Amino acid sequence: LQGLDLTTGLILSTWQKLAPFALILQLQPSNSTLLIILGLSSALIGGWGGLNQTQLRKILAYSSIAHLGWMILVLQFSPSITLLTLLTYLIMTSSTFLVFKLNKSTNINTLATSWAKAPVL
Repeated sequence: LQGLDLTTGLILSTWQKLAPFALILQLQPSNSTLLIILGLSSALIGGWGGLNQTQLRKILAYSSIAHLGWMILVLQFSPSITLLTLLTYLIMTSSTFLVFKLNKSTNINTLATSWAKAPVL
């Protein structure tokens, strides 16, 4: 996501999740152990990878990896909550990318000082 336009990053971070999620939803009844291992590893890799990042797009990319892992884990217990979580994620990520585009934010420092330009955001 680092070298892309924010609009392209928005599309890759949101709509790109729908096809893998539909596939995982179809596999859910038969491979629960495999999906739990996949979900845990995805959540751990995404969480640890994003800890020391300062670029907003890298943070959002690792967050996307971790979020898909958590959705895979919750899918084992309640598919309806997982779909609600996916919808909430799509709305929140879209809003985040649009705010970044509006403020022309690329790293945490520019985001921290953007309150002076637009306190409402």
